[in-house]
Amino acid sequence: MTVLLVAVGGAVGATLRFLVGHHLDRALPFGTFLVNVVGSFLLGLFTALSLTEPLLALLGTGFCGGLTTYSAFAVQTHTLGRRGALYAAVTVLVSLGACGLGFWVGQA
Repeated sequence: MTVLLVAVGGAVGATLRFLVGHHLDRALPFGTFLVNVVGSFLLGLFTALSLTEPLLALLGTGFCGGLTTYSAFAVQTHTLGRRGALYAAVTVLVSLGACGLGFWVGQA
């Protein structure tokens, strides 16, 4: 059952990631940046809320795992050339901050 929940959450998250990237990724990968930051916030929130194991499988591992993307982030960072280092640093710092903020909101 857990595997099915991860698959369903992942299908929804990956579809949403595709749509956001399709509409926002242009000269700069704003869509990838957005899904990684939002996914980090949500995972921090879901973790703080101490969800049940099935719900965490659906929303945390499945949805957030499907929504966020390291592979596209890595390729886009490389493709940006010299600007890629700044993009990578900003993405990592903002995503970590978003995760912390989500956790803090979930604890409040």
